[in-house]
Amino acid sequence: MSGLGRETMNNIREQIEFDVLFVGGGPASLAGAIHLMKLAKSRGLDLEVALIEKGANIGAHELSGAVLNPIALKELIPNYREEGCPVERDVRGDEFYFLTGTRHHEVPFVPKYMHNEGFHIISLSKFVSWLGRIAEGLGVNVFPGFAGKEVLYGEDDRTVIGVRTGDKGVGKDNTSKANFEAGIDILAKVTLFGEGPRGSLLQAISNKLHIFEGKMPQVFETGIKEVIQLPETNYFSDSRGNDIHTFGYPLGLNTHGGGFIYEMKENRVSLGLVVGLSYQDPLLDLYEEFIRFKRHPFINELIKGGRVIEQGARTIITGGYYTMPKLAVDGGLFVGGSASMLNAPALKGIHTSMKSGMLAAEAIVESFNKGGDFTQESLGYYHQLFENSWLKKEIYMGRNFTQAVSKKGLIKFLHVGAQYLTGGRGIFDKMPLDDDSKSLNPLKRVDSYRTARYEKQAYDGTLFVDKLTGVYLSKTQHREDQPCHLIVHDPDLCMNECFETYGCPCTRFCPGNVYELEVDDNTHEKRLKLNPSNCLHCKTCDIKDPYGNITWTCPEGGDGPGYTIA
Repeated sequence: MSGLGRETMNNIREQIEFDVLFVGGGPASLAGAIHLMKLAKSRGLDLEVALIEKGANIGAHELSGAVLNPIALKELIPNYREEGCPVERDVRGDEFYFLTGTRHHEVPFVPKYMHNEGFHIISLSKFVSWLGRIAEGLGVNVFPGFAGKEVLYGEDDRTVIGVRTGDKGVGKDNTSKANFEAGIDILAKVTLFGEGPRGSLLQAISNKLHIFEGKMPQVFETGIKEVIQLPETNYFSDSRGNDIHTFGYPLGLNTHGGGFIYEMKENRVSLGLVVGLSYQDPLLDLYEEFIRFKRHPFINELIKGGRVIEQGARTIITGGYYTMPKLAVDGGLFVGGSASMLNAPALKGIHTSMKSGMLAAEAIVESFNKGGDFTQESLGYYHQLFENSWLKKEIYMGRNFTQAVSKKGLIKFLHVGAQYLTGGRGIFDKMPLDDDSKSLNPLKRVDSYRTARYEKQAYDGTLFVDKLTGVYLSKTQHREDQPCHLIVHDPDLCMNECFETYGCPCTRFCPGNVYELEVDDNTHEKRLKLNPSNCLHCKTCDIKDPYGNITWTCPEGGDGPGYTIA
């Protein structure tokens, strides 16, 4: 490792060189880094490895249900219990319900891919924090608070050679403040991108190197989640199941999604609602749907007497096998959510992400053993390892699931059932998305829908909290005096065409109240007000904006949510 110079705004930036750089501090990158260090040691390789994470600490931006299939963890750390893995509960039973407006009906059987008995309920933020400590103990240089802002390329303008981190101490007018710190160019022979769904650097690489060319459209969902403190006597005290999933109300059968409730330690539960972002109703409000889910008589009975202690939101990539990008380019690899590594039917992505990082680590070690060939052809061994692994079998089994559930009404169950019986093939293979869902943003005109979709909600500030209280409970913080990280390219488009056609849906699909529509009482002029300090980094706006007029970029490193138990 070597430092090469120092930078001001106009001169050469400081450079630090490593052998391998992991971008993102999630389960894919951390499992990959741990596996890499163990493999390198066993083969006599002395590698300098770094990992950067935009959150203030490892785990601060990690949010999930989460039920962990320990298959990859057992491979990575066989004695993980003895090593202090923070398991909340073991799943002792599954419950699956269909909800109507006022009633609940237990589904007679739980689909095999949702059998979780023996798996672990975890806090993902605690889990990756634990992995981070193990990685550091093995010699990985872990740098939280550093946001990757730009991909660096070699002289051929195609080979990835590292990442430039963001500047700190820049004012709203883009001038340097007294505490200005220039970003650093972190150079590496191999860079692994594990940013999760809709990563900024991944989008930049895609635009340049066309890694999604010929693939099916990316598919996303947004999940809103809470951790709720329950009274000592509660439903889970004597229930047979502590892993509950629901579908139906409040979304109905034409919008894909569903709810979950998992038991945690200390009389806590993890509760959330996931909504497919291919929905058509521009008046649908993700947060209001979440509150409606909590108010359902069955759900309300499970959480009565509770208190919300943490809340957050994030997007999930669910397109599956046929949406996966090229897994390698010259100098770079893609793991985890960035590579669509999620088992959509099972609603799980932690173990699949971990395994993808571990396979990438094996490909990297092989490239070093071959004398340092880090071309796409050499790193493509990662794809070969993937194709021969249980990971490929698992993801391939669900290759048409998202396409099936994109169908409207009861016909989706015909397609899902056909896949269940045919090992994932269904009625025909490489099944397209529903015609209305081929675009990420199939919104219909606002005048096609009623204007009063929701009754006025009463929030008690304890079990039912409003959006701004939810932001507070996510511990989200941003330095106010910095350039806005949410780029609205054409504000006039928002206030004219988007308002008239869709009624400014950004004010409803954002779970953090980042976007507000203000109307002057006297002139009746409309203005879109941005509250970037509320941003939960879920990236729903970057995905769901019907005109692609919003681009999410990384704010200053260390900003954003501060999850600790989610």
